[in-house]
Amino acid sequence: MKVALIGATGFVGSSILKELVSRGTEVIAIARKTDEIDTTSPLVTALAVDIMNKESLSNAIQGVDVVVSAFNPGWSNPNIYDDSLAGLQSIQQTVKDAGVPRYLVIGGAGSLFINGQQLVDGPEFPEAIKAGATAMRDYLNILKEEKDLQWTFFSPAIEMHQGTKTGRTGKYRLGNDSPVFNDEQRSILSVEDLSVVIADELENNAFPNQRFTAAY
Repeated sequence: MKVALIGATGFVGSSILKELVSRGTEVIAIARKTDEIDTTSPLVTALAVDIMNKESLSNAIQGVDVVVSAFNPGWSNPNIYDDSLAGLQSIQQTVKDAGVPRYLVIGGAGSLFINGQQLVDGPEFPEAIKAGATAMRDYLNILKEEKDLQWTFFSPAIEMHQGTKTGRTGKYRLGNDSPVFNDEQRSILSVEDLSVVIADELENNAFPNQRFTAAY
């Protein structure tokens, strides 16, 4: 399998890259700047690409089996809502135009449902990440209308951040539109195990044209 990974230098993207390489997967690692991409493995090709430049992005992803988007314009970006939607729709269209058969998006937990309400609409949802989370929720609704491309949207656990120190256990439980909770009623997953989830999905293709989630 040959994978194009967009956002390969980010918190999530860099972890996914490491997991894929450990499994012997060939990866085109795409980012705005490639200095931080580890290219010591012959499996990794680093490319600096502006995702809004459809021609450059199309050239970068030619011949891959699947495009994985870990794109995020930055949580501190004051235009995160608009930039997220524009970037993700640019990627989606380019994946189709390039003839890549599969597209997997790392989204957010905000679009998950508890008691019929999406988390991002709840009164306790953190204001600091609300614009970005709302963009990912709205993009999922756009993606659900996609008829010409096999897509998958992954919503991480509610607690999936740099402070989650569980490391790689290789264990997780799957869900669909609602968070997966443990016995302590926490929805938590390390970025290393998120990467295991994504690598497993790339191999198994268990959620075509669906959203899914995972946690311990």
